[in-house]
Amino acid sequence: MRGYRGVKYTLFIFCYFFWVVSAILTAVGIYAKIAREKDVVDTLTVDPALLLIVVGSVMFLITFLGCFGALRNTICLLKMFVGLLVAILLLQIAAAFVGYFFTDTVMERTERLMMKAIERYREDQDLENAIDFIQKKFQCCGVESYKNWSRNAYFECSDTNPSLEACGVPFSCCIRLQNQTVLNTMCGYGMQQLEEKLARQDIFTIGCLDKIVWWAKHNLLLVAGLTAGLLLLEVCMIALAAVQICWIKNVLQRQERKAAQSKSQRKESLWFPPFAEFDD
Repeated sequence: MRGYRGVKYTLFIFCYFFWVVSAILTAVGIYAKIAREKDVVDTLTVDPALLLIVVGSVMFLITFLGCFGALRNTICLLKMFVGLLVAILLLQIAAAFVGYFFTDTVMERTERLMMKAIERYREDQDLENAIDFIQKKFQCCGVESYKNWSRNAYFECSDTNPSLEACGVPFSCCIRLQNQTVLNTMCGYGMQQLEEKLARQDIFTIGCLDKIVWWAKHNLLLVAGLTAGLLLLEVCMIALAAVQICWIKNVLQRQERKAAQSKSQRKESLWFPPFAEFDD
């Protein structure tokens, strides 16, 4: 009985933790969706708020099934929980195989997605903050190079562009000095007109796609450890739920056998054995 309680409450704690995390993700996504401009076109691939809502909602549903099923010993909910987790695990494994065997295709689609995000910069505050964070974190600019920012309407380098930021790059591309206390948001103006050797003195010129790939290769153990940890956690939750399902089924079978035995005993008690001796 103690072993069953250990399995039950371990699964419940895991599911409850991720249930709270999913609720926070969904709430943050909804808040970001309500707080920003209403005329922004929603696209899952380039909309961080919508992505948070979708991921948080799916996690919320799955972990709710695990929490309620584990707490109430409901086989149906636990089976749904296991089925969904197995499906997600298989999708992750399939994505890893596709990424390994079709690297060029994945890189091409990733590059196209990042270019689309650059084109929508300034249209979505959440997307703008995400791109600025990536460029500052990885010390990069654009997708392949800093001149990719010409794909954006505000930074397009042409004579017909009336924007003050024409031929420039966002401030997140700029190299920040160590003693700099005031952020210069105009530091990227006109940088696309400079050659890479000159522009390199003031801004990051390497594209973010190459920088992210370089970071992943040089931190392969960290990436592999995080991925393996996530997969191991999913496998543990699947195993705990499967063990609880088997335990519940065994208990129900024992109860059914006891009920059948008691029922047969009641039927036999209605008939006296032959040649029985009765006292007066």
